[in-house]
Amino acid sequence: MEPHAKTVRRYWDAAEARDWLLFGSVLADDVVYELHQTRERIRGREAYLQFNTEYPGDWHVTIERIVADAAGASCWAMFAVGEESMAGISFFTFDSAGAIATIQDFWPESYDPPPGREHLTERF
Repeated sequence: MEPHAKTVRRYWDAAEARDWLLFGSVLADDVVYELHQTRERIRGREAYLQFNTEYPGDWHVTIERIVADAAGASCWAMFAVGEESMAGISFFTFDSAGAIATIQDFWPESYDPPPGREHLTERF
């Protein structure tokens, strides 16, 4: 398996397990996370970790496919919250050390972000 694919697999496995120490270990210090459906951006590992630890609901992720090469990786995942399930696509880039530098998430439909995370995000 390509090294970037392994990193993306560790990222999602850690997220599913809520293992925030492992999750943070695959992120660059200056990681940038973008949610295109809500037009939110989070800058930095600490803010992104906090965003995830505060994320509401009992969600679960199942990875359908990871495609990676030296330039980056993409992932197709199914997310479930209760009885609702939706597909998402994520694109990753990596820094020279192999840590995740950027993440861009795409979901089927745009929506307004839920209140309470303005302290971690900026709108674009």
